[in-house]
Amino acid sequence: MGKNRSPLDPITHTLTGGALAAAGLRRATPLAAAALVIGANVPDVDVVAHLGGDYASLAHRRGWSHGILAIVVWPFVVCGLLLAWDRLIRRRRTGVIPARAGPLLAVAALGVVSHPLLDWLNNYGMRWLMPFDDRWFYGDAWFIVDPWVWLALGGVLCLMHSRAWWSTGLWIVLGISTTRLILTEPLVPPFARAAWLACVAAIVLARIAGFAAPRREPEVELATRAALALVAGYMVTALAANLPARAEVRAELAARGIDPIERVMVGPAPANPLAGEVVAVTADAYHVGRWHWLGKPRFEYAGRRIARPSPDDPLFAAAARAPEARDFLSWSRFPYIVADAQVVHFRDARYLSREGIRGPTVHLDRAAGTVTPNRP
Repeated sequence: MGKNRSPLDPITHTLTGGALAAAGLRRATPLAAAALVIGANVPDVDVVAHLGGDYASLAHRRGWSHGILAIVVWPFVVCGLLLAWDRLIRRRRTGVIPARAGPLLAVAALGVVSHPLLDWLNNYGMRWLMPFDDRWFYGDAWFIVDPWVWLALGGVLCLMHSRAWWSTGLWIVLGISTTRLILTEPLVPPFARAAWLACVAAIVLARIAGFAAPRREPEVELATRAALALVAGYMVTALAANLPARAEVRAELAARGIDPIERVMVGPAPANPLAGEVVAVTADAYHVGRWHWLGKPRFEYAGRRIARPSPDDPLFAAAARAPEARDFLSWSRFPYIVADAQVVHFRDARYLSREGIRGPTVHLDRAAGTVTPNRP
């Protein structure tokens, strides 16, 4: 969770498309399930940006393929490809019902829209207005990988789609790999690990007891709808809770004489919806701390002040000319630098407590007037 420089979570997108299908939309038309799953993943074609390196990926991902124009275009692309597949390949079989364009386009659109919505929920960012405007938007509601969404949607999908031996095997592999991640990731709190193991055990017991398709398909479908409703409620609650949290942080810092405050982030913590990391922005600095809904006090100010870089700072201006630094700064939300002689390290205050996404290191040669970027 914490070590990826450019984190991806195709699991959540795939589970969302699959759950929408399992909740009943698979019956809208033949190939509806495929349209939902493909649509839920297709904006991530920009993963090819990784070929340009870590910082090129930061600059170009979650942009043109996720923005408003792409959201309009992608459903037609997905629908068109599936209709072509239906006509050229699928309908060669005897007695196959043809897919219907209207419903297929509708479910493809639902799958596509789910993708940028989920991406926006975290503090990594999403550019809704691309290609017209490259501003980043942040929901600050979920961590980039949320195990509770995995459990809610993955659990019901396991019960719906584990009839054949090979599908059961795939679910076992997924269960083991995600459990290993939760148990070995140091940022996951102990209570979350225990809750994860209990929920996985409950899913396994339900499958063994026979609460699964095809025998209990109607009940599993209802459970899938309930899981989607639960995830939607979790999303709305997390978004709404951020408003009073930010207001309380502002008030606490103002009481300490830290004012005026331009922006406040209460960013989600891994596997713990009750906790968050705080960055408050003033004219010349970032002020950081921790948030916990059950804490007393809820906001703990770390007493740390990180200077905001100024474009007028010659050291920052010189280092920022490096291509990798430009890429990083085009994505960074709270950029700052750590300078050591002629070496400048770029960082983002969102990720102070993690080694996850770190900026480039730039070596300055002032005599020659050149800069040389190096990856950390």
